[in-house]
Amino acid sequence: MPQTEHKARNKNAEDTRERLRGLAHELSNSVETLLQASYLLNRNQLDADSKKWVKLIDTAAQDTARINRQIRDLLRAESQE
Repeated sequence: MPQTEHKARNKNAEDTRERLRGLAHELSNSVETLLQASYLLNRNQLDADSKKWVKLIDTAAQDTARINRQIRDLLRAESQE
């Protein structure tokens, strides 16, 4: 593989990782808002159906936060190679 093609691929890969880091950060902000909202909703007097919906939202947000942390960890590990 010619040197310039190799450099171009490395640059494209780094650009992609940087964009993914930015998206993961934006996702973290949105998930944090969902977690805070579900916490505040859960502090109110809710009927049984509403409690189930809040729990569903909270569980999904927690799962999303966990997956996002895994993505960020992978990106961090790859950038240290």
